[in-house]
Amino acid sequence: MRIALIAKDKPNSIDIRKANRDAHVAYLKSTDAVEMAGPFLDDAGEMCGSLIILDLPDMAAAQDWAANDPYKKADLFASVDLIPWTKVIG
Repeated sequence: MRIALIAKDKPNSIDIRKANRDAHVAYLKSTDAVEMAGPFLDDAGEMCGSLIILDLPDMAAAQDWAANDPYKKADLFASVDLIPWTKVIG
């Protein structure tokens, strides 16, 4: 099951993001769950959120995966949505 994780950072939290980026990227690479991932950018080109496409058995597994993300543990996000997603092109 593919699930899109769409997270938006809290305002003025770029320092939290940068301080936890290495741990976050290591977490992404440490599982077979991530198909693709990358940050959203604001008008100034600064990272301000995340889009991660997960391939996991069910929503409960996606919720567990998201809860263990170092960004989540650092309280970076203002919101996190997990939405079932289907790949059509690409």
